[in-house]
Amino acid sequence: MAGPPQSSNSENIESNIDAGLATLRAQFPARFNAAESEPSLREENAKLLGKKGELTAILKQLGAVAPEARKAIGERVNALKTEVEAAFQKRLATIEAAKRDAELNARPFDLTLPGRLAAPIGHAHPISIVRDEIVDIFARLGFQVHDGPEIELEDYNFTKLGFPPDHPATDMQDSFWTTSGHLLRTHTSNIQVRAMLSQKPPFAFIAPGAVYRRDDEDATHLPMFHQIEGFMVNERVTFAELRGVLTEFAERLYGRDTTIRFRPSYFPFVEPGAEVDVRCVFCKGGGCSICKQTGWIEILGAGMIHPAVFEHCGIDPEKYTGFAFGMGVERIAMLRYDIPDLRMLVENDPRFLVQF
Repeated sequence: MAGPPQSSNSENIESNIDAGLATLRAQFPARFNAAESEPSLREENAKLLGKKGELTAILKQLGAVAPEARKAIGERVNALKTEVEAAFQKRLATIEAAKRDAELNARPFDLTLPGRLAAPIGHAHPISIVRDEIVDIFARLGFQVHDGPEIELEDYNFTKLGFPPDHPATDMQDSFWTTSGHLLRTHTSNIQVRAMLSQKPPFAFIAPGAVYRRDDEDATHLPMFHQIEGFMVNERVTFAELRGVLTEFAERLYGRDTTIRFRPSYFPFVEPGAEVDVRCVFCKGGGCSICKQTGWIEILGAGMIHPAVFEHCGIDPEKYTGFAFGMGVERIAMLRYDIPDLRMLVENDPRFLVQF
């Protein structure tokens, strides 16, 4: 038995398409108007024009329509699509305008109100804590704080301190040089020279600051670290005054039961020179891993200022004498807080720093 005529099926599909278009044309304005926010409007638009949208589904039926009718139906579908897109843009503009009006008419926000969440409060770095305490101790002992440049001339960093250009001691303080002949200071002793050149004795200064040396980075060395140097110049200053000042410093830093000792040592700009040890604050001299079982910990170097330094700075070595000392702030911090690796102080790991 023969099937229904092909033209009849095409006409039915064409009729269904027209009915679907008429239904969408009647419904979509109300559906867009019901959308109160941009996300809901875009969702509704996707239901109409998206890949699986209602208008897209209607358009897919064109393949079953007679070829001569496809153009006219396609034009009707595109016309509705244009209406939907125009209505979408109009409704979107209305929603955005309402949002702007709401923001403009909203109650003003008081920028002076405190935040709802408390911000974490920072604290001083362990190097700063130790440096400030050392400076405070010497300030109470009558020493003034003196400052100087970190980029220095060779004359102030070496020559006037008794380091001739070919002196082997300069190898111990190899530094970073510029093409102009300047260098990053290897110690804060350059401040000692500048102070003695600009002022007349008597005086007593400390010189805190960063210093630089071409050291390989390891657990006990860094190419940049912090020093505090001190010096006193007057008539008849002796080694006894040096020992008294450093003993008082150690007792104020570690406690009144602290004991120090001096060991002969060489420094180019002092004579005699000494390493200063403090009885181990961890084992009280009994011997431990911190003091390497010796019962003592080295904390600084010191000595009587060499007459040649006075001569280079225009001070009469026959009339004046003085002492100088220097210490590494990081070393004092490591001993105080039992820090095993110097690099921990500069890695800025918050898990480490929060302990202080």
